[in-house]
Amino acid sequence: MPTPSPAALPIRRLTLHDLSACADLSENRGWQREEHKWGLLLTAGKGYGIDDPDGGLVAACVVTEYGLYGRPDLGAVGMVLVAERHARQGVGRRLMRHVLSLMGTTPLTLHATPYGRPLYEELGFKVTGRAEMVLGHFTPGGPRSPVATRAATAEDLAAILRLDEEVFGTDRTPVVTRLPAFADHVHVAEDSGGVIGYAAAWPNMDTHVVGPLIARDTETAKALITSLAARTGRPLRTDIDVRHQELLAWVKEHGLESVAFNAVMTYGIAELPGDWTRRFAPLTVAAG
Repeated sequence: MPTPSPAALPIRRLTLHDLSACADLSENRGWQREEHKWGLLLTAGKGYGIDDPDGGLVAACVVTEYGLYGRPDLGAVGMVLVAERHARQGVGRRLMRHVLSLMGTTPLTLHATPYGRPLYEELGFKVTGRAEMVLGHFTPGGPRSPVATRAATAEDLAAILRLDEEVFGTDRTPVVTRLPAFADHVHVAEDSGGVIGYAAAWPNMDTHVVGPLIARDTETAKALITSLAARTGRPLRTDIDVRHQELLAWVKEHGLESVAFNAVMTYGIAELPGDWTRRFAPLTVAAG
């Protein structure tokens, strides 16, 4: 009996039971398995996939919704993957059209690799920004920062949520409240008026990813990175908005190197909401 065409296979919601299959799909496309990140995305977001009759997944993606429950202001699309043997057959396009249909008039954003960008442009996404991925062992040094930082506590959560919504432009409570369990370290920066920034370092294979990184200014962002780096011996990785040229130059002076660029794209809005001057890095490019 012939194997059905991927175009005829149903698209369904993914759950945590699909975690291994999603990680297998990542590995199939030459990515790291990233099971820890998949776990967050499949619980905080909504996964969609197509089952392969021969086992595993033909394709998968995740949409993380922000704003009021049931009435999101913004959706972040990520982890759009198609198995190698089903590539270049329109499967990714079909999955994305399914997402666009489900999300209706809700604006969307995603980070696109050079490989994926043409598809997203075909679907109506526009390039509105750029992020630079940097990676390496952070080497401390230089003048001591005047910005006070410390490990976050449960008492900081309300202030973190208020700051995050103000800077990101919409409510991210389902993601932010998962950070203490997801990340190895969550730090805040503060002054006499309270919390002026926060950042997390979460484990991803052999690295620690710094994100989200939200800070009042560049000096605060530097202090948060320095404080997180002091708590790990792993290489650090983060994706910094290229408009933050001073921070990018500084992290490169301290041992991190440029490894990739992604286009920040939007659908249904001309630019992302919030205050980009205080938004230095996303939680992950898959969730905005």
